[in-house]
Amino acid sequence: MERIVCCIVALFVVCYAQQPEPCQSPKQWEGRMVLFDASKEFTEKSRIIYDELGMRERVIEEIEYGKERDYYDTLTLYREMKEYRVNLRTKKCNVTTVNHPFRVKGVPAGAKFLFEGVIGASNIQYEHFTAVTFGGEYTTDHVRYATTVTFPDCVPIADNYYNDVTKYVESRYFDIHAGITDPMAFIPPTECM
Repeated sequence: MERIVCCIVALFVVCYAQQPEPCQSPKQWEGRMVLFDASKEFTEKSRIIYDELGMRERVIEEIEYGKERDYYDTLTLYREMKEYRVNLRTKKCNVTTVNHPFRVKGVPAGAKFLFEGVIGASNIQYEHFTAVTFGGEYTTDHVRYATTVTFPDCVPIADNYYNDVTKYVESRYFDIHAGITDPMAFIPPTECM
């Protein structure tokens, strides 16, 4: 009997140890993003330049709001709490104070493992990858989240946020490349000077 109990405990320890732990996503990258907010009939397709180290983002976006369509270049500098938003059709700039916290695009500290799955043809080499989803709640503003990343590289695939104010917002990332190619990406636009 003692031998059976030891085997069960050992099996539990081995299985528990295989559960993915929160990983470290790239701190700086460029890529593409699609953001959906179904409750507002809002879709944003954009190119994104992300810098976690400097807490800043640049998003060149095409926004569909119902049947309307517009184009913006938005630079958000979270440390300075400033956002520069240029309408690319009118060249008008709005400079505003950032009123929301910086969110890590990847696995936030304190996230809990939810599940994992394989995307693609799992029996064909280089035609699939493993995706791992972590979740939790930001304590500062009570936003619940689930974030999905590749495993083991931890490249962001998707972020899902929910709270009682904004409801459900979903972002999908693709064409991610580590690093930032344009050193001027985080300089405020000339239209805002």
